[in-house]
Amino acid sequence: MPAEPKSPLPVICIDPEIPFSEHPLSGHQIYWLEQNRFKAKPGELTPLPGADGALAGYGFGLGPAAGRDPLVTGLAAARLPAGHYALTGRFDDPTMAELAFHLGAYRFDRYRPGAGKVTLEPVAGANHPEVLRLAEGATMARDLINTPANDLGPDAYEHWIREFAGRHHAEIAVTTGNELLEKNLPLIHAVGRAAAEAPRLIELEWGNKDHPKVTLVGKGVTFDTGGLNIKPGTSMALMKKDMGGSANILGLAHAVMDANLPVRLRVLLPVVENAISASSFRPGDVLPSRLGLSVEIGNTDAEGRLILADALALGAEEKPDLMLDMATLTGAARVALGPDLPALYCNEDKLADELMVAGLRVGDPVWRLPLWPGYERMLSSKVANINHISRGGFAGSITAALFMARFVGGAKTWVHLDIFAWAPEARAGRPAGGTDQGIRAAYAVICDRYK
Repeated sequence: MPAEPKSPLPVICIDPEIPFSEHPLSGHQIYWLEQNRFKAKPGELTPLPGADGALAGYGFGLGPAAGRDPLVTGLAAARLPAGHYALTGRFDDPTMAELAFHLGAYRFDRYRPGAGKVTLEPVAGANHPEVLRLAEGATMARDLINTPANDLGPDAYEHWIREFAGRHHAEIAVTTGNELLEKNLPLIHAVGRAAAEAPRLIELEWGNKDHPKVTLVGKGVTFDTGGLNIKPGTSMALMKKDMGGSANILGLAHAVMDANLPVRLRVLLPVVENAISASSFRPGDVLPSRLGLSVEIGNTDAEGRLILADALALGAEEKPDLMLDMATLTGAARVALGPDLPALYCNEDKLADELMVAGLRVGDPVWRLPLWPGYERMLSSKVANINHISRGGFAGSITAALFMARFVGGAKTWVHLDIFAWAPEARAGRPAGGTDQGIRAAYAVICDRYK
């Protein structure tokens, strides 16, 4: 007969501003905490003895309410040994506590299988289906970003997305290689034509065509050498993550479809490798775009905005109610805001405010930067309608957003998130490595606007 499943070990969340006696702790556990000078600092974890002295669970510190990280329970999952647990105690929001624990329990084990898992009982009062869809979306994005390019080039990525579309009963269409030129997507073709695996645009459609149109666009550069403006080795080391925008868009699309939100969803993913060969595009080239603007190439290492320009122009043609793109676009955004805060650009103040407020609430912060029209002069070209980078190094993230803004005219509202998609060090709910950014903030706003 199969063994009886073990009862989950309790993880008692302790608020330092509330006496131990008002937490679900026995008298001897309170004595144990006091003798061990447990202060319930954020992430503080200590084993708790039962009446017989055996391990009976863990005490976990939430830290003071003021400034408490919504994902603080993710620190418990990161620090606990493999096993099955139950959250209890004084956490603020059952849904966020359960979600944060799942996010903190993430491990990328594709190449080192066999490590034990940290799992969790559903938390009383939590919206468990919402937790699962958001945790699955984040896990999906993280797994894709962490997978190296030798196992996730354009061909393998397309295969993965086809399976994803099948699971969600979404229609899929793929435009590949020279067919991109026939269908007027020349910038996507130019960026990816030097690679061994052909460039492509992958398009998903889902939902009732009579519902509000939401279009999601994600940068899918499976590896970025920098092209002929080749990156130094230190800058190239993490470039498997340059498809992080598309990975996070897929995580967001999963949440929207799993929740069956009343929207007509369209997902546009330009997928390329920015490689080097005799057919590479060059600095100084003047390339056509879907919109008809001629684009002077200032630097081949600024390829993401080029493939997005064609995809955004295509998406804008049907005048969606909301068009949102994500891209690991500029180092300038990281210089300005660091790795934790994606730069947010938006052509509607109300929507930008909603995204910032929602992001803080769900532990997925974004920070708005301006689409400052005075900097459009930095994109001027003497030989083309526009140069795709600015000269002089000023305002690099803003000018990248201004370049892409030229291609979104048909959309009623547009959001651009310049994300890092990487956690250089572990923090609450975010193990080090490929990470989700923007999914929960955008999902919350789409729910509020259309649900």
